[in-house]
Amino acid sequence: MDFESAVNQTLPWIQSVLLNEWTVYQGAIVIAGYLVATLLARRIEPSLERNARKIKGNPDLLRVVIAFLRRLRWLFLIVWLGISQAMLVRHVLPAHRWMISVALILSAAWLAAAVLTRIIRNKPLSRVAAVAIWVYIALYVVGLDDPILSGLDNASINLGATRLSLLIVLKGIVLTTTLVWLASLVANVSSNWIQRSSDLSPSFKVLISKLIKIGLIILAGVMALTATGVDLTALTVFSGAVGVGIGFGLQKVVSNFISGIIILLDKSIKPGDTITLGETFGSVRDLRSRFVSVITRDGKEYLIPNEDFISQKVVNWSFSSDYVRLDIEFGTSYDSDPHEVVGLAIETASSIPRVKNEHSAPVCWMVGFGASSLDFKLRFWISDPSNGLTNIRGEVLMALWDAFKDADIAIPFPHREIIMKTPVEVIVKTPGRKTGRTAPKNTRGGAGDEKEP
Repeated sequence: MDFESAVNQTLPWIQSVLLNEWTVYQGAIVIAGYLVATLLARRIEPSLERNARKIKGNPDLLRVVIAFLRRLRWLFLIVWLGISQAMLVRHVLPAHRWMISVALILSAAWLAAAVLTRIIRNKPLSRVAAVAIWVYIALYVVGLDDPILSGLDNASINLGATRLSLLIVLKGIVLTTTLVWLASLVANVSSNWIQRSSDLSPSFKVLISKLIKIGLIILAGVMALTATGVDLTALTVFSGAVGVGIGFGLQKVVSNFISGIIILLDKSIKPGDTITLGETFGSVRDLRSRFVSVITRDGKEYLIPNEDFISQKVVNWSFSSDYVRLDIEFGTSYDSDPHEVVGLAIETASSIPRVKNEHSAPVCWMVGFGASSLDFKLRFWISDPSNGLTNIRGEVLMALWDAFKDADIAIPFPHREIIMKTPVEVIVKTPGRKTGRTAPKNTRGGAGDEKEP
């Protein structure tokens, strides 16, 4: 009986609202607007997206712009529904245009949520956030937000003097995630702006960016806790426990964090520097709060703890200057003219593009009379050690080989003289006796002497 009464009460509402001719008109307006908006978007989106791809230096802004351009059909639908709403307001009662009003609000909400959440780089998380925002707005529009929020608030437990409900938990999660995300977004945008500044050193840029990001995240966390009604004084016990944990279990983490701040302050290394630490030779790519990213010539990326840069010997090839001097040792035969060799070596090294003559011209010196060659040392400077040292040495050596070959200058190889000393057998003839052999004679003082058994 109750079911029949509910159906009897619902049927008049369905007939008066859903089966009303004005509802059919509004549905036709919404569908027609969506089709027209889709056709327009397919024609306009490709050209606008090609122009938007020219944005450089700000990936977050580019991601938002591309997301907006790929949802132009919703923008065109909003414009269509807005025009339809404005025309119906003057001639139609509110009960006859409710569908267009709801469709307009939901379309605008979906466009804003889908575009703004694209800043989140994780696509599944971005979609979940967009859907959650749109669902909440939809519930608010149809008037179901209060009953649902009341139900979540009633599902609670008491922890001493603190009342904890599902609504408070969800509010805390949403506020914390949103504020921390906004803090990270603002920090990234400010970091991009700072990195483009030419008045600051690379180390100072990284330091300012890190401090801004840490400060904004801490501020976002405090604001989220305050907004959810959490008493910050209740965190004193927790902070004390965290301090004990830091003292015992997080010593290395804190040490690396402090070491990273020291590195940024004293500017001992900066992004782009070419360094050698132990057996690692490469270019500094990034400075993090816990480690330094170093890329070697073979494409490997080493994540070296900051503490190693404080406690170990570090060779910074570009600390005060980008110029690096390299030495190459070689030898020529004694038949060659050393004056000609020196001039030819300097001329050959100067012809290599990476060798910098404006800083200090290459020099070559004769450094000794070797066992089988005249020994020389060639010195030259380069300004791009991050592009490799072995390759430039090999390029200069190949050029020297070609130049010496054209000039008929020989590069000798070591000669070894080996003297083989063979034992001499002496035949002794004694009258009245058989011929016999004496012991073999050996010369004295020979390293190659051997005795016959």
